[in-house]
Amino acid sequence: MRLEDLAIIGNCQYSALVDRSGSIVWCCLPRFDAEPVFSTLLDAEGGGRFTVGPAGLEPGTQRYLTNTNILETTFRTDTGTFRVVDFAPRFLQHDRFFRPTKIVRIVEPIEGTPRIRVRCDPRLGWSKAAPSRLVGSNHIRFEGFSSPLRLTTDIPLSYIDSAPFALTGRRHLVLAWGPPLEESLPSACDRFLAETTRYWQRWVKHCNVPPHFQQEVIRSALVLKLHCFEDTGAIVAAMTTSIPEAPGSGRTWDYRYCWLRDASYALSAFRLLGHFEEREQFSHYLLNAAASAPPDLTLAPLYRIDGSSELGESTLDAWPGYENNRPVRVGNAAASQLQHDVFGEMVLALAPIFLDDRFFAERSVQALDLLERLAEKAIAVAGTPDAGIWEYRTDFRPQTFSSLMCWAAAERMTRVAERHRPARAAAFRAAAEKIQGEIIARAWRGDCNSFVSSYGGNDLDAALLQMAPLRFLPPHDRRLHGTIDAIWQQLSRDGWLVRYRKDELGATNVAFIICTFWLVEALGMVGRQEDAQRVFESARKALSPLGLLAEDYETATLRMWGNFPQAYSHVGLIHAAFAASPPWSEIL
Repeated sequence: MRLEDLAIIGNCQYSALVDRSGSIVWCCLPRFDAEPVFSTLLDAEGGGRFTVGPAGLEPGTQRYLTNTNILETTFRTDTGTFRVVDFAPRFLQHDRFFRPTKIVRIVEPIEGTPRIRVRCDPRLGWSKAAPSRLVGSNHIRFEGFSSPLRLTTDIPLSYIDSAPFALTGRRHLVLAWGPPLEESLPSACDRFLAETTRYWQRWVKHCNVPPHFQQEVIRSALVLKLHCFEDTGAIVAAMTTSIPEAPGSGRTWDYRYCWLRDASYALSAFRLLGHFEEREQFSHYLLNAAASAPPDLTLAPLYRIDGSSELGESTLDAWPGYENNRPVRVGNAAASQLQHDVFGEMVLALAPIFLDDRFFAERSVQALDLLERLAEKAIAVAGTPDAGIWEYRTDFRPQTFSSLMCWAAAERMTRVAERHRPARAAAFRAAAEKIQGEIIARAWRGDCNSFVSSYGGNDLDAALLQMAPLRFLPPHDRRLHGTIDAIWQQLSRDGWLVRYRKDELGATNVAFIICTFWLVEALGMVGRQEDAQRVFESARKALSPLGLLAEDYETATLRMWGNFPQAYSHVGLIHAAFAASPPWSEIL
């Protein structure tokens, strides 16, 4: 089951992955970090699935309806052709967004009389136990879940989980977690489809896009939106757990949570796209997370989507894992790490409240006090050892990227203070200058012609490409260009960038997709547009046929690995596309 052959559907409440056979192979209900209901992604034999596909199991051709997150899979068989339309309803209703925990599947013949099979075989989460079934007149209720799970359909129930049958007309299936569908099934599905189509196409119309790479940006924007958990405003890193960074690596992590770093970078992408609502919602999430922190503002690097930080990591021995790559993990021990860059990212994420007048309603003395405390915390921890952006589990050192983000916190707070607390501006400006001076003194290596990953070290770190968009140095500065070139040359694998050379788990041999997009962004920000466009053109090759990206790319086999889809990768693509593309003023 290649990641390149998977599609995602969702509605900012839940998501599901659908393969080319018409099977939902991964879906956690009722929200991203819940236990899986369909799970063959991590256990091909014992996991559950929901299949609507051809009798002969022929793979179909997938596409998204234009500018939507609605999936269409077309199957051509010896007996006929048919399509399956899969989506999660989402649209405005009664002045609020209707996003029920319902999977809608519409199947219709196109030519001939195709024979299809339908199988709905859920599992009771990590136990992999099969639920008991209660069969009604036109529905099947699955017992044992924390909420009712019911499949309503106009397909004869005798055909479900049975032999293939002839598809003679348009048929509908709705799998509902919680309240079942009560209205007419065909009319409800048609209405949901029409309204959801309008919603997504209208949302895309409100997106800013660059003149070049428009389709890639639109799809990445749509995917990024699906990573937003609307109830709290959290933005999750990915929809899955335990897809390895590389085959046999043991690097399997649970990414179904909200990393403050990733989400902050996502906010910047929404700013480029011109979307305000997601930024506003996540600001509320951040304020809640910070308000619940201890008095010393010790923040976890990541949180659950409800804002809690109880994320103890465990392994599930009964699960074979994606393509038999163990272990399967639930939770993430990185939640207990010290990652000092998060204070900088929090300041960058919250500063627009006081710099962008559209956030006027969110301004308060309490919020400004919190922002000031976060900046002061960043200043205090700058240059001290931590796990860093790459979450090293041993060998803590003063990480240059962490100090860079602490500098960014002080620099951004200077601008906030100039507008709202002028008496404090000079102190923050002085702190920013001090941290900048320390980074230059302790992390610049003239013999490498580059900044290095840790104070006094000699390893390179692709994350330091972020010096360019953060404006740590002027765009013409030779040290900035030297760092970009050193990383480009020495961390390159077949034209792709790895994060670093090695860590405590050994050498890293797969490319970390966002690093290549960071390179594009850095090149664009320092005026090297031709280089930026050339690297972006090469990076486009990693996109799946549907325009989706995982976390990692194995250049030897041209396969994606890592949790999927990866919000960070799509955020990186959006930033890179804007940086590499000329402005509209040069096109129109």
